[in-house]
Amino acid sequence: MYARSHPEVVNYVSQKARVFVHSRSATTCLEPDISAYASYPRDTPYEEIRWEEVSPILVAEILVEGDARKDLERNAELYFEVPSVREYWVLDGREDPNEPTLIQHRRYGKRWVIRSYPYGSTFTTKLLPGFSLVIDPRK
Repeated sequence: MYARSHPEVVNYVSQKARVFVHSRSATTCLEPDISAYASYPRDTPYEEIRWEEVSPILVAEILVEGDARKDLERNAELYFEVPSVREYWVLDGREDPNEPTLIQHRRYGKRWVIRSYPYGSTFTTKLLPGFSLVIDPRK
């Protein structure tokens, strides 16, 4: 809905994207749960998209079970190596999937600034003007 009402900020959102980390010598490709793009080639047919040439401004992962280090450490490091990624979000529902916490990684110079937003709070970001998200999976 945000992309439809703010195409000048985000022109495409995907649940099936691949993000290539070009700074790695071996092919490194992440598959975030959600990715948002500011300059997605909307006129190119989907099957012709070369994901190596398209990079998001925002990526998000849903963490419910499994190895938290993958999403909270490894992926955070890899996404930081993708210059277009300005924010990385992790919706952390490990303790209680019905009451998750949003962990925001925001690019600040040569590091991430990390903030947590507890269940029930309202999250906003300068990256997406006019966007707000109540941290509640039932809303």
